[in-house]
Amino acid sequence: MITPDAPRSVRSGEELDLSALNTYLREYAPAMGEVVEVRQFPGGFSNLTYSLKTASSEYVLRRPPFGANIKGGHDMGREFRVLSLLTGHYDRIPNPVVYGETDDVLGAPFYIMERVQGIILRASMAPMLNLAPERMRQLSESLVDNLVDIHALDIHRTGLIQLGKPEGYVQRQVEGWLKRYHTAQTDTIPAMDAVGAWLPRNYPVEQVPAFLHNDYKYDNVLLAPDDVTGEPTAHIRGVLDWEMATVGDPLMDLGATLAYWSEVTDSPAYKNFNLTWLPGNLTRQEVAERYARRSGRDLSNMLFYYVFGLYKNAVIAQQIYARWKQGYSKDERFGKILPMIVELANKAVGAIDSGTI
Repeated sequence: MITPDAPRSVRSGEELDLSALNTYLREYAPAMGEVVEVRQFPGGFSNLTYSLKTASSEYVLRRPPFGANIKGGHDMGREFRVLSLLTGHYDRIPNPVVYGETDDVLGAPFYIMERVQGIILRASMAPMLNLAPERMRQLSESLVDNLVDIHALDIHRTGLIQLGKPEGYVQRQVEGWLKRYHTAQTDTIPAMDAVGAWLPRNYPVEQVPAFLHNDYKYDNVLLAPDDVTGEPTAHIRGVLDWEMATVGDPLMDLGATLAYWSEVTDSPAYKNFNLTWLPGNLTRQEVAERYARRSGRDLSNMLFYYVFGLYKNAVIAQQIYARWKQGYSKDERFGKILPMIVELANKAVGAIDSGTI
């Protein structure tokens, strides 16, 4: 039986000031009641996530890592704002409760939302799942259909349009990630240079703008468990981690999902990204075809979006590797990332050469 993600004891050095938190909540979220227990969810490398228990309910608190540069990508206010805008328009989200804007309470901005119980399918779980291919197919189809639902939201009626400027989104993204790579580059990787030169020469005609999750994959989806077996069902209870959500070309979102979507013939290293290589899952091509049918969008330039997704993942890995090489991180895992960067770049070049995703 697969069990929902369970919080554990809070890691040393990442404790919350419970007294200060309860004082704040009595004034700004009195309906919550007093928090009597704080635990921490172990997953994730971005923001810290805690379980808050009261006498009658359970909530989730998110805050930036201790010592993080808030302006560098840990915008709690943005994620809370996204959830608030989605409320009433999209029901597969945790209900936002309160946003602590200043550092006065916990040393950094934070927000609290209701907890949604469910199962998260992580790549590390793959060997122990033993899910029937029929179940995996249902899960992957549901994942695609839900992305179509997200992209179908009316960005004007919901107010989501205020999250970004959709005009020129693709070009800004490409130029931004090319710059990030050159800033973080440590080694000469011919495939990265080749992809970096190919992208600006092949801009597609942008799609009608939509709301983008920007990190959509199994890891960020909560699935309802089967009442009898405990196995994950195709019913999605919640979508998490909206911190990078924006508005723009929806195929950039799909391309990012496909860049994580490993298949059985992919290298072992690439399979660490996702468990989509397990029998029964849709292939990348089948994902694109189902999305096209369900959304009615033109995917004739899908290769560009997929290649960009691979390049972006490689740059993210390069940034982590650069920090390790410069001595800013002592995590030994980060020192072994270079082959993954090369793998992603080579995969992008292979896609360009073959013209397929």
